[in-house]
Amino acid sequence: MEKVAETESKTEALYWHSCGEGADIVLIHGWGMNGAVWQQTVTELSKHYRVHVVDLPGFGHSHQSSFINMDDLAQQVLASAPQHATWIGWSLGGLLATHIALNHPLRVTKLITVASSPKFAAERPWRGIQPNVFSAFTEQLVEDFQLTIERFMALQAMGSPSARQDVKQLKKAVLSRPTPNPDALLAGLKLLADIDYRAELGRLTIPVLRLYGRLDGLVPIKVASDVERLIPHSDQYVFSDSSHAPFMTELGNFCQQVLLFVSQDTQK
Repeated sequence: MEKVAETESKTEALYWHSCGEGADIVLIHGWGMNGAVWQQTVTELSKHYRVHVVDLPGFGHSHQSSFINMDDLAQQVLASAPQHATWIGWSLGGLLATHIALNHPLRVTKLITVASSPKFAAERPWRGIQPNVFSAFTEQLVEDFQLTIERFMALQAMGSPSARQDVKQLKKAVLSRPTPNPDALLAGLKLLADIDYRAELGRLTIPVLRLYGRLDGLVPIKVASDVERLIPHSDQYVFSDSSHAPFMTELGNFCQQVLLFVSQDTQK
């Protein structure tokens, strides 16, 4: 059996892992996590495509790096990313992938956001995370960031029928790599609290797929219909048994939705 091409690199201070052959797919993890959360997804997708996973600055094997703002974060990731790829971003990673699609459109052939939102913070009538939750996380991070990360993992899985197993998987993945840099954690929280891309989404001309968990407590499912009004040409899919991590709770269906979308002819 032919061996699948697999590489690891640490360039521009960021850690990348690439696997498989074919058209390029980039996977971006969420806040407080690292690229190891995508392990099972990579196994499936790399059977069909060349899959690249980055540890964002300050996280996992890139823990010695940090970033100042979204532009800085995007530039560091783009420095070693493939020139043209489908970008898949989970949670905060979805915000980053959206930023790159908006500001570096030639680099993104298709965009998939997972349990993500153009604006994570709630602001009536927009649904999202209450500002006091961000404040509490910021305070807790300063006191005990390890405990804060564990609480966040529990929050991400809450509501899923397999919540206990999901948290166990998230913990195993996150703890398999170095702990996050506190500066990067605080910078990431600031992005989640402050960024609002709602008015810019209409500029997206590439194919967009939005994936949601019906039971998600961080990105309420009603956000899906709100975003659909902002980018009516986009596609969406809701995982009925998932909370904030559908690629763990419903791995098979998740990979199926991604593969269907990536393989579609863009001339539709």
